[in-house]
Amino acid sequence: MKNLSDEALIAKFAQGANEAFDELLNRYKNKLFSYILTIVKNRDIADDIFQETFTKVIITIKSGQYAESGRFVGYLFRLAHNDVIDHFRRQQNDLSVHEGDVEYDLFNNAELADPSLEQVLSSREVKRDIRRLIKYLPEDQKKIVYQRYYLDMPFKEIAALEGISINTALGRIRYAIINMRKMAEKYNISLAV
Repeated sequence: MKNLSDEALIAKFAQGANEAFDELLNRYKNKLFSYILTIVKNRDIADDIFQETFTKVIITIKSGQYAESGRFVGYLFRLAHNDVIDHFRRQQNDLSVHEGDVEYDLFNNAELADPSLEQVLSSREVKRDIRRLIKYLPEDQKKIVYQRYYLDMPFKEIAALEGISINTALGRIRYAIINMRKMAEKYNISLAV
């Protein structure tokens, strides 16, 4: 059987020679399993997909539905690839939240709603107060706060730009926050929305 082509083995298997399928399986099992494992990166899942793929091959050949439209190995890998895609789709669906999955009404949750006009105005006022407080910080702290919170720069970039260590940048932001809290307390400014 080892000398037979894939097509000849498929024909023999369709006629009932199970050893023909064993030969097909032996020819491609290692490559196919490695291919699946490379994509899904989990041995148990790869094994399930591998078995699912060969089960489909058996059913397709035994039912007479296998139509030779090229090489068997191409068909086999395309089938496995589709099974991998199906696996990821099922996994994605498992992660999504459906209305029946939650115990409360998502649409009537105030935390998930758009802010009210009062909240927007209050937030603007707090941001304005914070900008005013930043003006009174020492220059090195002011610069770090601006870069971190207004330019959204990571501390690593800030440190490189300023020619200081990351710890120094972190220390300056910490002192800036402490100083702003003290000023807010002194002038009775609320920093909460």
